[in-house]
Amino acid sequence: MFTGIVEELGEVVAIEDLGDASRFRLRGPVVTEDAKHGDSIAVNGVCLTVVDTADGEFTADVMAETLNRSSLGALTAGSRVNLERPMALGGRLGGHLVQGHVDGTGTIVGRTPAEHWEIVKIALPATLSRYVVEKGSITVDGVSLTVVEAADDHFTVSLIPTTLALTTLGLKQAGDPVNLEVDVLAKYVERLLGRGAADAADLHDIEEIKEMDR
Repeated sequence: MFTGIVEELGEVVAIEDLGDASRFRLRGPVVTEDAKHGDSIAVNGVCLTVVDTADGEFTADVMAETLNRSSLGALTAGSRVNLERPMALGGRLGGHLVQGHVDGTGTIVGRTPAEHWEIVKIALPATLSRYVVEKGSITVDGVSLTVVEAADDHFTVSLIPTTLALTTLGLKQAGDPVNLEVDVLAKYVERLLGRGAADAADLHDIEEIKEMDR
């Protein structure tokens, strides 16, 4: 579990093509200082498992499923990436609960600079828009952000100077893809409400059958 508070702006050192997967080697001295084989590190919001670490770098195997469902497949050697270690139990929850399980990708469609911040407009799939609400939380490339405006086909976020300087969101341009993870609580609520409606319908059908049998 992560919080969406990026710890380090890392870099892709090399990518090895394994056919149906890729092996990434990434530089991140901060996130690797206590990392070991089998640990998790979020890379642009994607939870990856550490294969090994050495000299401030770590490697991770990225399966075809992850490459197909996220923007990691577009990365090349030299690409900058957002890195975060899992949250520690008992620590402060600075952002919101983030699983590192990407729900889909969006596209930056516009940036509007202001004096002390920048508004970024991001297009998203219709399948995800129902989970995005004004003043709610969303994870963009692993960064926990508050939604300013929520529409059917896009949303906007306001980026402070710290976010612009210390994450890849300060480098992204219009047309660039980003990984999106919506609030998992919204998905659970939808599932439970749907199940509740189905149970109510089943109960109604049973009562009607009983009534017919009388």
